[in-house]
Amino acid sequence: MQYTHIVLARFCSRPNRFIAEAELPDGSRERVHVKNTGRCRELLVPGARIYLEGAAHPARKTRFDLVAVEKGSRLINMDAQAPNQVFGEWARTGGFVPGLALLRPETAWGNSRFDFYWEAEERRGFVEVKGVTLEEDGAVFFPDAPTERGVKHVEELMACRAEGYEATLFFVVQMENVKWLAPNDRTHPAFGAAVRRAAAAGVKILAHTCCVRPDALELSGPVPVRLDPENEC
Repeated sequence: MQYTHIVLARFCSRPNRFIAEAELPDGSRERVHVKNTGRCRELLVPGARIYLEGAAHPARKTRFDLVAVEKGSRLINMDAQAPNQVFGEWARTGGFVPGLALLRPETAWGNSRFDFYWEAEERRGFVEVKGVTLEEDGAVFFPDAPTERGVKHVEELMACRAEGYEATLFFVVQMENVKWLAPNDRTHPAFGAAVRRAAAAGVKILAHTCCVRPDALELSGPVPVRLDPENEC
């Protein structure tokens, strides 16, 4: 996926989940929209170099969206809408399953709604996508805050698998060069427990890194997933 009209700025503060104060290259201050409502405390620190995309609609209250941040030498995309888009682009080129005939986003099943439903010859399946931005010493963890909604998604994937569908929990790691991914048991042990139950029930647990640039994001290589509960952030 591509971004346009990228501006390098510096992070100043975050008054609420949706808004950040940024310093633009000319020294002026600007309120910008944060495209990730997670905590991101280890990313959005005063003085951090951030990348803003100019808003497509000039009448908007905020002129820019915050889409990426530098953490040391690492560039991390933090656009919460990007993981689904890059997964869809990758899957449609044959990266997910061979012979893909259908990939439908936002598909209801029973009382559930999944990010994707897919078909390939006689195979049928559902995918739930999670974006990952929390990195510690080269490893990545999900979630960065308790997520009852995430636990519900994993339980729903198990229900799909029990009905004969293929089911996948797919982590899009919004950065490059990481060692492995694990559930963040310290932050939300119930999520980690649900993921381990899902893996035992036949749900596929996959993770891929991304090639990240200030103006682009593209899914790249797979990352090992560690389900050992001792792997903590």
